[in-house]
Amino acid sequence: MRSFGSDNHSGIHPSILEAISKANVDHDLSYGDDKYTQIAKQKFCELFGDVEVFFTFNGTGANVTSLGSAIKSHNSIICTESAHINVDECGAPEKLTGSKLIAISTPDGKLTPELIKPKLTGFGFCHHSQPKIISITQTTELGTLYSLSEIKAIADLAHSYDMYLHVDGARFSNSIAALGCTAKDFAATGVDVLSFGGTKNGLMLGEAVVFFNKNMCGDFQYIRKQSMQLYSKMRFISAQFITYLEDNLWLKLATQANDMAVYLFEQLKDIECITITQQPAANAIFLILPKDKKEIIRDQYFFYDWDEATDEIRFMTSFDTTKDDIDSLIAFIRSQCN
Repeated sequence: MRSFGSDNHSGIHPSILEAISKANVDHDLSYGDDKYTQIAKQKFCELFGDVEVFFTFNGTGANVTSLGSAIKSHNSIICTESAHINVDECGAPEKLTGSKLIAISTPDGKLTPELIKPKLTGFGFCHHSQPKIISITQTTELGTLYSLSEIKAIADLAHSYDMYLHVDGARFSNSIAALGCTAKDFAATGVDVLSFGGTKNGLMLGEAVVFFNKNMCGDFQYIRKQSMQLYSKMRFISAQFITYLEDNLWLKLATQANDMAVYLFEQLKDIECITITQQPAANAIFLILPKDKKEIIRDQYFFYDWDEATDEIRFMTSFDTTKDDIDSLIAFIRSQCN
């Protein structure tokens, strides 16, 4: 089966599997004291500059622990209504940090200073949760993309209120590929902490929490342990990231996914029975299929509904999506829509 439902449906890149296999030779220290973890951390410093890095099992764990490093239970977290931390993490950020999420409605999944400012109230008032961190997603859950200047504007706003900026970067690699910038360009925007994703782009498991603001991470080792995100055999996560960051593999894989989304968009846009709801920014396509054909197509090429009220669906491309995959999908859609 070739799925267009999620980039989580893709497999593991062969080089990553090889890295895990090589790390499985002989013994090494546990809980991140192994040589692979030290090398992986250095790779991140080469990529971003002077950062502190910790590894977790998954994206929810990376988000919860990175947010938890910045806040206390009386604080609040500002995000979009569509944010993964608000919609798809089963209340984990609120349960594990004890903090309140302040979700803002947006037309495109992106926060702006103008949308955020009305929520920056009640400071010093004991009856109100105290805003402490803004969380944005790059690329967003709606497939859109923040420019570097837009991120910097939000970071500047956060810092002017003695707050922090967190980025949920489950698809961070896709965003850098789409923007055509460097990781150090991103680091210069003023982001405090990044959840750096890997499993949607060729890794088997594991995410990285990258602290640009190293003052935030003093208690992170305890928060990670309490959150059950400390892996005893850490080398098997770290070894993946060594290979992932070497020779820009992370960027090459993301570029492939993005390029395939563009190719898919170009093939879809001329099919009369399809309505494209927004231009692709990275590796997500949002569209509307005819109601009577949707399940027939889904049975052959899996996808998820996005907005049941409007019948909007989402196609995702992955690092291992090929033109042949897309040509086959398009041929099947055309056979149903003619």
